Amino acid sequence: MKKPLFCLLTVLTPFLLLESTPAGACTNFIVTRGASTDSTTLVSYSADSHALYGCLYKFNAPKGGFRPGEMLSVYEWDTGRYLGDIPQVEHPYSTVGNMNEHSLIITETTYGGRGELADSTGRMDYGSMIYITLQRARTAREAIRVMADLADTYGYASEGESFSIADADEAWIMEVIGKGFEPDGKGGNARKGIVWVARRIPDGYVSGHANQARITTFPLDDPDNCLYSPDVISFAREMGYYEGPDAEFSFCDAYAPADFSALRACEARVWSFFRRVADGMDAYTDYAMGHNPANRMPLWVKPSKKVSPKEVFDAMRDHYEGTPMDMTRDLGAGCRIAGGRCRSKSTVRSTSTNVPRPRSRPVSGWWRRRTVRRATIWGFCGSASTMPPRRVLRRSIARSIACPNV
Repeated sequence: MKKPLFCLLTVLTPFLLLESTPAGACTNFIVTRGASTDSTTLVSYSADSHALYGCLYKFNAPKGGFRPGEMLSVYEWDTGRYLGDIPQVEHPYSTVGNMNEHSLIITETTYGGRGELADSTGRMDYGSMIYITLQRARTAREAIRVMADLADTYGYASEGESFSIADADEAWIMEVIGKGFEPDGKGGNARKGIVWVARRIPDGYVSGHANQARITTFPLDDPDNCLYSPDVISFAREMGYYEGPDAEFSFCDAYAPADFSALRACEARVWSFFRRVADGMDAYTDYAMGHNPANRMPLWVKPSKKVSPKEVFDAMRDHYEGTPMDMTRDLGAGCRIAGGRCRSKSTVRSTSTNVPRPRSRPVSGWWRRRTVRRATIWGFCGSASTMPPRRVLRRSIARSIACPNV
């Protein structure tokens, strides 16, 4: 979802600033299995757009599959706009939330990027890419290829996106953006599709993204750990975004250059998570505050100790406590933390948060509706055909929920 504009708080205009901040934004934190206390991958996803009331989407694949020739209607996830029909696969996979029956997880944050790269003729938006891919892929690597194929085949209908893609063994960050529109003389787009890069997060590390592209340079000959579109560098040269050697090409600098707003309102959220779990992150305070973009924060960090699900929940409730950006102590705090004055991870604009993890029992993930600071968090099972009974997290500690028929 979309990156918010950063607003400076003044004593005279707090309500004006709250209303002028766009509603859409998201935050993802990724904990690889080697970095988690229970040896499972964790991916947190806060979908922050209160115009889209939170739903835990559920798709039950038909037992007999679909007949050959059946079509799937595609609607833009944010607006409900009809984009077209594409062929349905014969045997899709069931999904719940942002995870499918094979424990594949896909979540997102929107970074926007260069506006001239939008394609108004595209038929595959970012939300449809997620949920169609969950129905068609079993692993993170397979999902990366499916998502790229969907966008290249049908055209990409969204802005620049960062995706978290994880399975039981691997976790990746994939960043994509369209290539704009150029008539092909036949009524179509000669530039249909996306440029993209995907990097595997080393096991034992944590990462995150929050409405700003984060992949800089990347290895060009390491397919075990890095995948990318064949024209990701050449297209940047064609558009005049880059002139240097291939080895020094930076995806985010070419396609989504970071400004003060991107650092202070977006990168700062990732920094506050890194600061909770890893040592030495105070060295990047000036970067997170937007004062020193040259002091770039790493794409991933090694935590000082293994990270638990509760610590991920707590990180999603963060208001920069204990930092120079502490929202509980500034002039706007008063007796309550509104979360809307500037951009923290816990915000009143939030639609929902889910934290899926690839395992079959007892809990495959957690979900809550509205702002995570006070919301009840429910456990759910990824292989369930119906939602399990509600269970309350007492003081943010997850209770087990047995999976039916597993």
